Amino acid sequence: MTEQDSSTRTLAVDIGGSGIKVMVLDAEGEPQTERSRLETPQPPKPEPILEAIASLASAQGEFDRVSVGFPGVVCRGITKTAVNLDPSWIDFDLATTLKDRLGKPVRVANDADIQGLGSIAGTGVELVVTLGTGFGSSLFVDGILVPNLELGHHPFRKGETYEQQLGRSALDAVGAKRWNRRLEKALVSLQNLFNCDRLYIGGGNTKKIVFDLPPQVKIVPNVSGLLGGIALWRDLNNH
Repeated sequence: MTEQDSSTRTLAVDIGGSGIKVMVLDAEGEPQTERSRLETPQPPKPEPILEAIASLASAQGEFDRVSVGFPGVVCRGITKTAVNLDPSWIDFDLATTLKDRLGKPVRVANDADIQGLGSIAGTGVELVVTLGTGFGSSLFVDGILVPNLELGHHPFRKGETYEQQLGRSALDAVGAKRWNRRLEKALVSLQNLFNCDRLYIGGGNTKKIVFDLPPQVKIVPNVSGLLGGIALWRDLNNH
């Protein structure tokens, strides 16, 4: 299958700390199936998560290749960090293992990178942050990804990281009002750091945002984490 083949169908997979989502996209990145979801198995080790992906995939019909968004650093299909999953993911060859399981070519990237690929305009400096179980991030310059940016684990305030202050456990612990105040401060801090032309916010907790966002900040739909899967193939084919 080549990228030019208009019938190429991509199974997009989004592995999250709380849910695993899949959807089939056509060659243009348009959804061909309804998004389906399973709760992330607990404990979130590789084998039960691969089992969940295979189960979801079997109900999606035909597909030719697979894109996976993973919540951690990914290098050449190997998962290097997995703070919100299980330590057994460290140095796990997800691309090869899933290729063997599904019998199709697989590409894997950080989930926030894929969310960004599905959201950005492709000009100037664009930052994407995702507010879910953790705090994901990706940075693009004129549409080119800056690899392995892990803002979530960078110090933010009061001796804590962005993820410790703004992840789901923080939201549950301090409540939406204080979490929103922290997020407002974080947006100022990130703008001062990156001077980005646009800042996109994705992830399940965007629905908790109650303050008016600055003009260059935009909320993107959660489905971008799947829609960017097609761009993962397009992006890598250009290198």
